[in-house]
Amino acid sequence: MALTNEYLKRVYDGLAERCANEKEFLQAVEEVFESLEPVIEKHPEYEKAGIMERIVEPERTILFRVPWVDDKGQVQVNRGYRVQFNSAIGPYKGGLRFHPSVNLSVMKFLGFEQIFKNSLTTLPMGGGKGGSDFDPKGKSDNEVMRFCQSFMNELYRHIGPDTDVPAGDIGVGSREVGYLFGQYKKLANEFTGVLTGKLVGSGGSLVRTQATGYGLCYFTNELLKTNGTSFEGKTVVVSGAGNVAIYAAVKATELGGKVVAMCDSNGYIYDPEGVDIDVVKDIKEVRRARIKEYVDAVPRATYTEGCKGIWTVKCDIALPCATQNEIDEESAKALIANGVMCLCEGANMPSTPEAIAAFQNAGVLFGPAKACNAGGVATSGLEMTQNSERIYWSAEEVDEKLHSIMVNIYNACEDAAKEAGKPGNLAVGANVAGFLKVANAMLWQGIC
Repeated sequence: MALTNEYLKRVYDGLAERCANEKEFLQAVEEVFESLEPVIEKHPEYEKAGIMERIVEPERTILFRVPWVDDKGQVQVNRGYRVQFNSAIGPYKGGLRFHPSVNLSVMKFLGFEQIFKNSLTTLPMGGGKGGSDFDPKGKSDNEVMRFCQSFMNELYRHIGPDTDVPAGDIGVGSREVGYLFGQYKKLANEFTGVLTGKLVGSGGSLVRTQATGYGLCYFTNELLKTNGTSFEGKTVVVSGAGNVAIYAAVKATELGGKVVAMCDSNGYIYDPEGVDIDVVKDIKEVRRARIKEYVDAVPRATYTEGCKGIWTVKCDIALPCATQNEIDEESAKALIANGVMCLCEGANMPSTPEAIAAFQNAGVLFGPAKACNAGGVATSGLEMTQNSERIYWSAEEVDEKLHSIMVNIYNACEDAAKEAGKPGNLAVGANVAGFLKVANAMLWQGIC
């Protein structure tokens, strides 16, 4: 679909010229702009105030070097990033990603998506993202600690509980957040809720680890209700083997589904009797090993090299929870041919535009990432609230609030899609609902 609104087209073309090498960022912007055409037509005041020109430019982009010493005494240098994209409705909020694929385009795409995702939660959080091309895989705990301390030596200048509150993402779990928080506490000489995903008992919230995966399934269940069905008795494929994937698999199983396949970046496992999640947890969370070891513990399962093949496994529900653009048009067509009825995105932008079009044209129920995976940042927002009040909520309280937020997000997306003249198109609904709140806040605050 090409942009037809002259204002949006002009802004996008200018951005594409300035950011020609930032393909992930441009992909994210184009997808949002296409959804917003009917909104922009109804609101000429947005053009007059330059809302679109401003919303695609980060308020602040920070790039810095991260020198650290490995266990052999060799000096290593990585790049660190923090993109503070938009603070119209609250302090910047978004994760830190440590992975070799991290670059400015990826950081900007994630930060841009975070603006609207955070808006959908209804919590007062702006959008931001950060990370490094550092790869924690294969590194000792001491190497990870030294890297995190060096990373925070610069980052601490730019964050704070009322300014910017980072969290974890790919490659940044409880271990990394602990090292980052410890260094911030030392440098700033204060114990504040400047990072979320902290250890429970040290300012962290119960259910935060599970939140993105749980929230994904809560949203999916609401979407399935439109077809008069649920997870009960459905076959489920979940890509990935990190927190999002593991706890999506846990919740999908609790809701009556059978998860038959999971993967990591090397390959995928297929277990026709249902993946034993406890075995996967031991492999990925305790031993930090590769998922192929699953077949050693569960001989009935099979392992296949290459993770793309996971989308050829027959399923009713697909939950991509690995990384951006993991499902292309070919994979989408394979899923459709095998009878998939619902796909909800747990990762950020895991489906290409061509794949999304294929799902929508085939009548597959489709849940977009910025709505489906908002449970993680929503629970981070709940952690921020608990930190501000110096209290802890029980797991049941947090889970109840998470469930309520995800149901409300689904309803907001559904209502916005109808108002935009695209009933049932939750991708449009998520963009419109998330955008309007931010745009109106920007209008109210003036040109700044």
